[in-house]
Amino acid sequence: MSESPSTADTALDADPSVESAGETARAVIDNVEQVIVGHHDAIEHLICAFLGRGHVLLEDVPGVGKTMLARSVAQSFECEFKRVQFTPDLLPTDITGVNIYNQGTGEFEFQRGPIFANVVLGDEINRAPPKTQSALLEAMEEEQVTVDGESYPVPSPFTVVATQNSVERDRTYDLPAAELDRFMAQLSLGYPDEADEAALLGQVVGDHPIEQLEPVATTEDLLAAREATAAVAVEAPIREYVTRLARYTRDHAQLGVSPRGAISLLRAAQARAVLDGRDYVIPDDVQAEAQVVLAHRIRRGAGEGTGTELVAEALDAVAVE
Repeated sequence: MSESPSTADTALDADPSVESAGETARAVIDNVEQVIVGHHDAIEHLICAFLGRGHVLLEDVPGVGKTMLARSVAQSFECEFKRVQFTPDLLPTDITGVNIYNQGTGEFEFQRGPIFANVVLGDEINRAPPKTQSALLEAMEEEQVTVDGESYPVPSPFTVVATQNSVERDRTYDLPAAELDRFMAQLSLGYPDEADEAALLGQVVGDHPIEQLEPVATTEDLLAAREATAAVAVEAPIREYVTRLARYTRDHAQLGVSPRGAISLLRAAQARAVLDGRDYVIPDDVQAEAQVVLAHRIRRGAGEGTGTELVAEALDAVAVE
């Protein structure tokens, strides 16, 4: 794949903050792999979303480690972690919090919900009705929660990792397009291969490895890595390439990739560059993240194929100039 003229420069020539961010990201990936076996690519994509200030939807069959993956990343960054089990009777205030009358002071006090954490796991998000799901939307987009007309900022850094299983569709609610569009990436873990599964079983016969997992970075390290990622150079040809990819999906689907989706792809590509020790984005970075960032945003008609297939078509059809 063609790269920018400066690609011949080594990673040692990268900005020091980018080098530090890359070291932090790789340390977290190695740490998470002490718990999550056989899913290196998915872990990298998840870390790219963390660096790119995005949220992640994990969709897969039960029991493949979706919740454990979110816990492992949060623990590796020494982040405050909260889990919300989504159920049909869950209320929006169970997520955001509620004003409670304090008889001692004679005033209402805001009791913060589990959304006020660095990493929020929304487990089985599609089991709650859309009204409850929508409680996440403001926090995911604006990093604040509004209750009774008063806005409260969520902690920084802030990332939502939501899970849903792909087999039990009864008594579940499809996520609306507006909510799906707020997730930078949608990932699937899949079953491990035979060797990885045997290794996994060897790890958990005693205490689960998550119990011994130690942090390898702080929330301050994550904030610094995000700042370095945001400063990674994205030249005009790369921006134009992402624009053409997004427009291709709009021309070939009922609902294509939104401008928010194109922005998410650029941010994920910046994070991919950081993982590789570069302070500039190349087309390979865009292509590495395109499927997980774009496919879940696409809606096609019956018999027209999937979003994944359309993203593959776009990558083949859209030239890198």
